[in-house]
Amino acid sequence: MRRQGWAQRTRDIQAFHVMSVLARAKTLEAQGHDVIHMEIGEPDFSTPAPIVRAGQAALASGQTGYTPALGLPALREAIAGLYAQRYGVDLDPARVVVTPGGSAALLLITSLLVDPGQSMLMADPSYPCNRNFLRLLGAHAKMIPTGPDSAYQLTPELVVQHWDASCSAVLAASPSNPTGTVLSREQLQNLATSVESLNGHLVVDEIYHGLTYDCRATSVLEVAPDAFVLNSFSKYFGMTGWRLGWLIAPEAAIPELEKLAQNLYICAPHMAQVAALAAFGEETMAICEERRQAFHSRRDFLLPALRDLGFAIPVTPEGAFYLYADIQKHSADSTSFCQQLLESEYLAVTPGLDFGHYRQHEHVRFAYTASLDRLAMAVDRLDRRLR
Repeated sequence: MRRQGWAQRTRDIQAFHVMSVLARAKTLEAQGHDVIHMEIGEPDFSTPAPIVRAGQAALASGQTGYTPALGLPALREAIAGLYAQRYGVDLDPARVVVTPGGSAALLLITSLLVDPGQSMLMADPSYPCNRNFLRLLGAHAKMIPTGPDSAYQLTPELVVQHWDASCSAVLAASPSNPTGTVLSREQLQNLATSVESLNGHLVVDEIYHGLTYDCRATSVLEVAPDAFVLNSFSKYFGMTGWRLGWLIAPEAAIPELEKLAQNLYICAPHMAQVAALAAFGEETMAICEERRQAFHSRRDFLLPALRDLGFAIPVTPEGAFYLYADIQKHSADSTSFCQQLLESEYLAVTPGLDFGHYRQHEHVRFAYTASLDRLAMAVDRLDRRLR
């Protein structure tokens, strides 16, 4: 009999717990229950029609083969144009790498920057897959506890305090998942200066750019042209299932990234790249702006409603579509709390377990990726449960 000995790295990588919540929610739906989804970080809007039409045309015309590993030249140029229009950044399209989703962009960057045994600094709480990619490569994440005093974001002081000889890079996110907080231009500048003084690399996850409320999100490229940037068509453009993202890298890094892309995934999906060219048109942008306004209205409804129910949300999120709530008034175990909500009220919410170690049992993440009517129903179910 063949010996079952899986690689140690697979045993060390934690499950993506929100997917388990989603799977159970789908099972309950299949049994006929009306589940309100506030767990998964996926917009409830379908992909804008102009993008869908462009994708259909690409399939009909046979654009289904391999593309260059770095992406279609026209799409790389269009992405560079977005930075010129939105941020005033003169970006050479040669610095743009198109990837199969933001996850592949993160895989490329971690492969490039971190050797086995080295580490990357990141905030705790933060997006769970970040640390698992590092473990896959034989490296590790140095999770820095953050709280309301820094809006759950890294600061230069925290970076300097936790930096050691093993560190090669710092990963920040603005807007952040799970907290929705945004780094200002000054904060990004100070963070970039701090990382540069330590001879490290700065990587900024800007996947939720475009989804900000009452503020303008600064791209790190405005203040640090040699920073690495992660982004995706999934959130603002509503293309989650198309699996298309991008990264911006210094010119000197592009040959190495191209070599990695060729070996790891060959290229991003051809038809998705063609479809994404329609993302930058006026019709699509108008649709995306309407949806941004809808998310803004949802945040402005749900935030005070949760606070009125006793959830502590000390920092008002300015972006993404999440509320990271302290549940200590109601429970000391966020995982059990979420399980009970799902099983008794058919309300799916993500426990803090997914986002790190610091005060994980005291927090849950609510995603306002449902209509206002559904959010109002969710608040009623929460109220009923808490009573």
